[in-house]
Amino acid sequence: MYRQEQIKPYDDSGDKSRQVEQMFDNIAPTYDVLNHRLSWDIDKCWRRKAIAQLAPYHPQQILDIATGTGDFAILSARMLRPRQLIGADISEGMMNIGREKVEREGLQHVISFQREDCMKLSFADSSFDAVTAAFGIRNFKDLNQGLSEMCRVLKKGGVLSIVELTTPVVSPMKQLFNIYSHTLLPLYGKLISKDSSAYRYLTATIEAFPQGEKMIQVLRHTGFEEVAFRRLTFGICTMYFAKK
Repeated sequence: MYRQEQIKPYDDSGDKSRQVEQMFDNIAPTYDVLNHRLSWDIDKCWRRKAIAQLAPYHPQQILDIATGTGDFAILSARMLRPRQLIGADISEGMMNIGREKVEREGLQHVISFQREDCMKLSFADSSFDAVTAAFGIRNFKDLNQGLSEMCRVLKKGGVLSIVELTTPVVSPMKQLFNIYSHTLLPLYGKLISKDSSAYRYLTATIEAFPQGEKMIQVLRHTGFEEVAFRRLTFGICTMYFAKK
């Protein structure tokens, strides 16, 4: 068991998946605003880089895991122009906002949303050319199981792109990020979202999540090959790439 799997948003007794669903339903109305403000809009650049690494493979069937409000799915549809993109998430509150955004963008013919338990996806083996996940796998109650499912539904030769928040490893950014993530981030998150636990949970899971070389080992263990990673913005974010 990885450390972040033991961290839950609200209390230690309940099921993590149910608590994560509740948390994201609660913060859904303010999620996009907080994401962009707390990262000073750098998260948009991170998403673009993660999607760009898929461009040489021209995926036509894409699954976006932990799709949330659909930002990554919408940008993927614009940049990669697939025939079909399914956004999967446990939170209907988040996806409802995503559906509204997709309709405004006129992308309903490409993007659809589907409630899924990432521990047991409903899709058949080898269904997708690419699987993506932006800032979501950190919330899996079983990281190995979730990644194994992502590998299962990926076609042979298919590609994986993950972008995830991480802790910087180089001074002084390491110390600065520690101060920011333990003071300003949870305080501002609480003021805007009105959920006092959500952004403390965010910081705790970032610190506990395997990153860099450790995450490479996890990806290989769950069936992926040609695994690579790249740290972005002094290590505040890390981008992963793999093939099946």
